[in-house]
Amino acid sequence: MDYVFEKKFEVRDYECDVQGIVNNANYQHYMEHTRHLFIKTIGLDFVDLHNRGIDTVVSKVEISYKKSLKGGDEFLCKLNVRKEGIKYVFLQDIYRVSDMALCTRGRVEAVAVIDGRLGVSGELDNAFGVVIR
Repeated sequence: MDYVFEKKFEVRDYECDVQGIVNNANYQHYMEHTRHLFIKTIGLDFVDLHNRGIDTVVSKVEISYKKSLKGGDEFLCKLNVRKEGIKYVFLQDIYRVSDMALCTRGRVEAVAVIDGRLGVSGELDNAFGVVIR
């Protein structure tokens, strides 16, 4: 898959469970942080949007776990985004840097809520349109 954004991170020890591997919930945190960093690069600001009544909220998350990360591992969280109807679909993969093994594959769906109602935001469409193929 082609990616439009990637960010490198390192596993922190406290993110691991008793088995010495990253707890499953932390992969979702990695993906969320990567989405937020990506959104800044295309000129969107969540706080500003919220203050104007536009919120982008996650409506569905699917994560497939392939290989485990361990404390100290460096990893790349990569993403692509596409539009399906009113949903923005983020396809996010996490790779361990040492061997570029695919660790997780995620699909995150988000929608726009405008003044408390599900809707379509031209501003979001324009910003995402720069990278959506």
